[in-house]
Amino acid sequence: MFDLRGRARCGFGMVRVTALAIAAMFGVGFGSSAEAQSLSHIQRYAAIVVDSDSGEVLYSRNADSARHPASITKVMTLYMLFKALDDDELKLTDRIYFSYNAASQAPSKLGVVRGGWITVEEAIRALTTKSANDVAVAVAERLAGSELMFARTMTEQAQKLGMKSSAFYNASGLPNADHTTTARDLATLSRAIIHDFPHYYAFFSQQAFNFNGRVLPNHNKLLGRMVGLDGIKTGYTAASGYTLAASAVRSGKRLIAVVLGAPTGTSRNANIEALLENGFEVLNRRKRGDRVAIADLMYERPALLDVRTAIVEQGSADDVSIWRSAIRNDAAPAAAGHSGRKSGTDK
Repeated sequence: MFDLRGRARCGFGMVRVTALAIAAMFGVGFGSSAEAQSLSHIQRYAAIVVDSDSGEVLYSRNADSARHPASITKVMTLYMLFKALDDDELKLTDRIYFSYNAASQAPSKLGVVRGGWITVEEAIRALTTKSANDVAVAVAERLAGSELMFARTMTEQAQKLGMKSSAFYNASGLPNADHTTTARDLATLSRAIIHDFPHYYAFFSQQAFNFNGRVLPNHNKLLGRMVGLDGIKTGYTAASGYTLAASAVRSGKRLIAVVLGAPTGTSRNANIEALLENGFEVLNRRKRGDRVAIADLMYERPALLDVRTAIVEQGSADDVSIWRSAIRNDAAPAAAGHSGRKSGTDK
């Protein structure tokens, strides 16, 4: 195979490489195979794949860069709630009342009125399926007296878990400029909730929650669709893009994948599915002695940015036009959150 970077530096006299061909080769929005599911070209994309048992990182892209988690925040809220249950501070049948502050939260919400209440178990189910912001605040106030105090305890607990780059300022993940974490920290949190509270983890697998005659479907559409996938949590705000922390188990091996900053819910789900599928393929190939990485199976190459730069700087006008069009088409969905979308944590 010829050296793409070498040819680009020498110009396009002998071999004319178009931006469209390069984009197809590197999986930038063209085709339907594994490379088409890669989001590594998206600027605010961050992702990681981790072996849940060993903690080995199988894939990493911007995993330590600060990002807004959106409703994946509620996994931390649930960690605190599960801990309170195990410490006998609460029972599943206890009531959680809604203050004016909790009831007035922006959607997505359960819609309990001020003074109303639900059980702790109902709160858990509402958080894992409906991703209810009003429930997250009610839980925070029940456990710590105020959401602000609860956010401080969330951050303290996160530090204890090894989430050194996380700072929580609310219980829901609603927009806050300082409310940030990383893909690596969210993988750490996902591992912790799976290993520390295996007796509660099944809550993340429920595909719907029946509440007062309403059927509330889980925002995680990969549940029931991808073999072995049994959680964990989706998210969306205009600032965060589409986010998802997911886990799947096959043949006794569990993987965790975190994706942040995806431009659409569809691309996020496809990327998570590709990362996990290729992660299990890597584990299978290791048994045969093959040395392969998830990035190889996703057709991601470190030289992509160099090729991109070379085409724009030295390619013909047609090459530049096609490449810039591809970039605009890929990036456009990310801006959609600023034109008509709610800024809440609906997925």
